[in-house]
Amino acid sequence: MPDAPVLGADRKVKLDDAAFGERFRGSLVHQSVRAEQAARRSGTAATRTRGEVSGGGAKPWRQKGTGRARAGSLAIVDASAFHEPETRRARELLEDWGHAGPTLVALGDGESAAARSFRNLARVSVRSAEQVGVSDLVGAASVVFSEQSLKQLSARALAGAGD
Repeated sequence: MPDAPVLGADRKVKLDDAAFGERFRGSLVHQSVRAEQAARRSGTAATRTRGEVSGGGAKPWRQKGTGRARAGSLAIVDASAFHEPETRRARELLEDWGHAGPTLVALGDGESAAARSFRNLARVSVRSAEQVGVSDLVGAASVVFSEQSLKQLSARALAGAGD
């Protein structure tokens, strides 16, 4: 059964094996991200004609890069410890954890003090458990859950697996 460290404490939380122990299915993740992105589009696209296009005919750089796939990390934060917003404490927790890159912080209902603590940090995006989508998880190099949001997301993953 996989587990995740609790930031700022010397304990680990066991993750639900049915939600987090599954084999990674890249094609399914790709389809889910494409579906989320398509749902976000406004549908007001238009194609420019030759007269409306500006710029030269040569490409400024090659289209494909040499990017590598990212391996993500999970951690748990005790959101109940944030009685009032403390950005310094949130920054220290993430620095002590030592995972760089874009970080997604998923919080549950009623954890607004923790949300306000993390939202001002650079390269950190804060979402409620209901707002977290596949594209958010794929775009983050590191993910931090509160225990409440972890339970909500695990239940959502198990409910989706039954479809």
